Amino acid sequence: MDIRGATALITGAASGLGQATAHALAGVGANVVLLDTDTQNGHQIAKQVGGEFTPGDVRNPHDLARSVQVAAAAGPLRVVVNCAGVGDGGRILDREGSPHDLARFERVIGINLTGTFNVLRLSAATIAKLPANGDGERGVIINTASIAGIEGQVGQVAYAASKGGVIGLTLAAARDLGSHGIRVVTIAPGVFATSMADLMPQATRDTQTSNLAFPHRPGQPAEFAALVLAVIANPYLNGETIRLDAGLRMTRR
Repeated sequence: MDIRGATALITGAASGLGQATAHALAGVGANVVLLDTDTQNGHQIAKQVGGEFTPGDVRNPHDLARSVQVAAAAGPLRVVVNCAGVGDGGRILDREGSPHDLARFERVIGINLTGTFNVLRLSAATIAKLPANGDGERGVIINTASIAGIEGQVGQVAYAASKGGVIGLTLAAARDLGSHGIRVVTIAPGVFATSMADLMPQATRDTQTSNLAFPHRPGQPAEFAALVLAVIANPYLNGETIRLDAGLRMTRR
């Protein structure tokens, strides 16, 4: 799909994977609209890429509706990339035998899973109204999961559940939206050099890096953004979760 002059809406765009994706999409001629709760970085990055920033929380339908409206006004909304997400470690029972805090679990599910679905449903309603290209395609929605959604480690129960949910909805969403010419693809990154990865203990990061097949280093956000461009360009990619992890298979810890 040729996205020159079209609009791309990116959530979680004020840092990490979303920031790199905003730069990549602007670099190929898309109108970029960024959504994030971090207003300071969001405005700064929007200025860098010549796009627009819309402050908001992916869990809030009103915030999302406003961002989708801004994106649609900038040009036909053809691309949506869900990068907003949080991590929060914790076992079901801690060392003292106390149960996992339910509010913390619900927050992670709310942002990572419910927020992703909120973006997907509202943006799809706008994309579905666009004229299709010669192949019948109207747009593509790319979600971000994690290999933790497949191979969750000790202390990742909330994060793994949220990302497993994103993986689980991918094919169903692609089937729901296929009649509208909208593709849905999920990327499941491994260990990437982002601020979220910095929250993990150094010992955990060292173990994960040592288990990489090749290359033996964390992924770079620009490599995630490159896969986003490849997904957009290939109309036969649909309903799939793509691991981007240098051959990493997560161990128990």
